[in-house]
Amino acid sequence: MSFLYPFFLWALVALLIPIIIHLFNFRRYKKIYFTNVRYLKELKQESESKSRLKHYLILLSRLLALTALVFAFAQPVISGKANGKTKVGRKAISIFIDNSFSMEAVGKTGTLLATAKEKARELANNFSSSDMFQLLTNDFEGKHQRLLSREEFFQQLEEVKISAAFRSADNVFLRQCDLLLSGDFADRKAFQISDFQKNFTDMSREIVVDSSVSLTLVPLYMNEVKGDNVYIDTCWFEQPVQQEGTTQLLHVRLVNSGNKNIENASARLYLQNKLIAPVSFSADAESNQEIVFTFNTKEKGIHNGRIEIDDYPVNFDDKLFFTFDVRKSFNVLLVTGAEQKSNAALRSLFSSDSVFNLVEMSENAIDFIAFAQQDFIVLSGIKKISSGAALELKKFCASGGSLLLFPSTDIDIASINDFIVSCNTNLFGVVDTSNVICDKIEFRQGLLNGVFEKEQLNMDLPYTFNHFRMTRNPSVSEENIFRLMNGQPFLSMYTVGKGKLYLSNTSLDERWTNFIHHALFVPTLYKMTFNSQLPAPIYFTTAENSVVQLRTRPANNDMNFSVEAADSSLKFIPETRNLDNATLLFMHGMATAAGNYSLSFADELIAGLAFNYPRQESELNYYSAMHLKNEVVEKKLKGSKILLSSEKGVKEALADIEGGTKLWKLFIILTLFFFALEIAFIRLLK
Repeated sequence: MSFLYPFFLWALVALLIPIIIHLFNFRRYKKIYFTNVRYLKELKQESESKSRLKHYLILLSRLLALTALVFAFAQPVISGKANGKTKVGRKAISIFIDNSFSMEAVGKTGTLLATAKEKARELANNFSSSDMFQLLTNDFEGKHQRLLSREEFFQQLEEVKISAAFRSADNVFLRQCDLLLSGDFADRKAFQISDFQKNFTDMSREIVVDSSVSLTLVPLYMNEVKGDNVYIDTCWFEQPVQQEGTTQLLHVRLVNSGNKNIENASARLYLQNKLIAPVSFSADAESNQEIVFTFNTKEKGIHNGRIEIDDYPVNFDDKLFFTFDVRKSFNVLLVTGAEQKSNAALRSLFSSDSVFNLVEMSENAIDFIAFAQQDFIVLSGIKKISSGAALELKKFCASGGSLLLFPSTDIDIASINDFIVSCNTNLFGVVDTSNVICDKIEFRQGLLNGVFEKEQLNMDLPYTFNHFRMTRNPSVSEENIFRLMNGQPFLSMYTVGKGKLYLSNTSLDERWTNFIHHALFVPTLYKMTFNSQLPAPIYFTTAENSVVQLRTRPANNDMNFSVEAADSSLKFIPETRNLDNATLLFMHGMATAAGNYSLSFADELIAGLAFNYPRQESELNYYSAMHLKNEVVEKKLKGSKILLSSEKGVKEALADIEGGTKLWKLFIILTLFFFALEIAFIRLLK
């Protein structure tokens, strides 16, 4: 048996008072003399024995009544069978405080975060000063992954602030167990203090609580269980690549998670901190609404943008930052064979426009190191591809580059097929010498989408005099840009890793096709080059280990990258790794604030980045105590308990969930019984 308030046991000292009163009778007796006292002596002896017995019974009943009353105030508890034997020794206690955005809501005694910190303090005070404590938050910081004394715990508790990080209940518990199970302790207890949004407790799998770790959930509740919130969920461009002078369509998805309809609200688009266009919208309760912003990209370079709406009181999700890059130039590598006329046409095409940086190499002198700096590689009139070149070309495509192959009229089919079969494409076969015209082209989708202002049904299309018949593989996925009337592909696109491989089944030699002189030749190769830019995410999420991939590797080996916020409030150096022809930058959650950022290498701006707060906190749906018990304790975190301490102290609430038997009511009844027994002794015993 243990006591919730053992300091009340000091009141047992008061039991000495009735004992002293009964043992020392201070009444004075008056002597009366009789002539014959023989009968009086017998009566006196009999009365003294009865009186002494009566006094002892009254004394005993009073002592028992006072003892029972003191025990009732000390609140004794008998541990249940579920708790097993009493564990003696140092305990390890892990306390998680949910410091996500939703904890800014106001409860009965202030913000939920302030209430959570006070609950954590009460929990720590409930244990011995010799016990060890862990403070854990959504940030999962390194300093929180160690055990502290109670004083150190209180110091870290004061530093807890609202954070953009978001964790699920199962990840939190696994993190708690990692530390609690690492040491030798007599008892291990884990607590999670949170408002328990449904997103927080939406676990993908059932987790059986480790029997050596006692998990207790401490729910906190805001004044309103269901809140109204409209937020910007995401945005995306209709075209994967943004080009100068083109019209861009930016799609934005808005979510009304509340139970009220929204009418005639406004969303605003800003580019380079300038208002571009406002758009009005309406959204039904608990529904999504998509709006579209239309604007022109008049300048090359990095563009920073944001979308804003007005909503109260939850406003962390009322802005969505994004960035995109309108390329100033594209690096093109032309690898040529012996067909000089077609090579001259390609050379003229890419050297006549400043948007292209052309580098030319012979098939006999290829510099593989230069591949990493290219966006688009054209193989024209290539007779043979060596095994080394095949390996590097596949790496180039896999890392996001685009490759176009025009075969030679006398190719080494075996070496070419060895390369393209590794890219999972159809294979070159025998030469077909029949004249065949292209069947049709797709105006609304595929590579040439957006090239023509309107569809032309009777368009003059390219034709071939000779072409290689392609051996078709049903398992190969291809996109036919041009198809011949005989069903054979004229120009096809295949996906290789993150990049593309364009494959023509005819040479550019004039004896094989008129494509080099056709009006579609220039726009087709231009679109291939423009689409060679690897589509980059227009934004990332804060407090996550986002990975930024750069297709080019810096010329020197010093990885001097840095990321800085647009308002210069934050600057950090990301982790850098080289992978084939790409550079990977790992953010490791160091971008903690939403906004636009710049990525620099050796003080030279090379890319724009945007980070936004996660949207899980935007859905203001919470578990009630009943649902929390049914959905989480019984189905997800089996073996855990719920501590409801809103109307009582933490210590008493802990005793409620420990499964013990409380005896204070019994001792109140015993107190009344012993007082009634005392009255009976006084009145009935004469």
